[in-house]
Amino acid sequence: MTNVSTHPSYQQLPIIDLSAADRGPQARALLHAQLHSAAHDVGFFQLVGHGVGREEVSSLLSAMRKFFALPEAERLALDNVRSPHFRGYTRTGDERTGGSRDWRDQLDIGAEREARTPGADEPAYWWLQGPNQWPGALPELRTAALGWVERLSSVAERLLHELLASIGAPADFYDPIFGAHAHPHLKLVRYPGSAGDGADQGVGAHKDYGFLTLLLQDQVGGLQVQREDGRFHDVPPLDGAFVVNLGELLEVATNGYLVATNHRVVSPPGATERFSVPFFYNPRLDARVEPLAFPYASAAPGVSDDPTNPLFAEYGYNELKGKLRAHPLVAERHHGTLLTPA
Repeated sequence: MTNVSTHPSYQQLPIIDLSAADRGPQARALLHAQLHSAAHDVGFFQLVGHGVGREEVSSLLSAMRKFFALPEAERLALDNVRSPHFRGYTRTGDERTGGSRDWRDQLDIGAEREARTPGADEPAYWWLQGPNQWPGALPELRTAALGWVERLSSVAERLLHELLASIGAPADFYDPIFGAHAHPHLKLVRYPGSAGDGADQGVGAHKDYGFLTLLLQDQVGGLQVQREDGRFHDVPPLDGAFVVNLGELLEVATNGYLVATNHRVVSPPGATERFSVPFFYNPRLDARVEPLAFPYASAAPGVSDDPTNPLFAEYGYNELKGKLRAHPLVAERHHGTLLTPA
């Protein structure tokens, strides 16, 4: 395995071709070596050869742009403050990362399920299960978004299998905690340009709290990843690629051998718009992430120790922690007595 930290290059993330898994043992072995290095040393990479076609991408982006072109009143009719499940539209500036305002607006979408109100003896994370909010004037958005969730879930499942195999673990080890009751999450995000007050936080530095994130970004740029030198480096858009990063649960599962990496978005200049579509591949809310047995476990450095960001093996608590911090208006209206799990 190449140690990328020996001769680091920050011009681009590692590029992984997932289709190499189908090109014979030698190509698959090389894929595994590259994937192992990227996941262990960087926690981020560009994914090509994923099989998602340009027509699928265009369909989603077209519906997405139509949504953000709707009159503000129609978007605000889907305000996520109306949803105890943290679903719907978030106005520019209403989301927080690291306690500071994120200068973007977005639509949060999850698996389409009946609302679940947790009982007194049930974990509070069941509040995260519920229906989405959709614009009545744009039925194609629902079709495109839910189709994307299904399509990317398939890509992410295949990628996770190859990633686990690349470090010598059973490829299907975590299959039981996904399946029909997995908790995927999709964001349709617009960065409307700079805030005008000197603040350039499109979204502040953070780590994702699931297994894998697959990001479709446009050509504007602005995503930055913290690399081995401790600095944040730009991720130049790569046509046809998904930017992939590992979430906190994979760090927990491997005791820190695979890394969840800090990243952020700097607002585009002036009135330039940037569009991005992050997809989060997450297990069931009640899934407990069992430690992974793999040959490199003895080299694992341990999970990141951050008192302000405790990590939980039970996925629902990880997501609830993040939602309560990121959406204070929703938390205040619906969950005023709900404390972040400790």
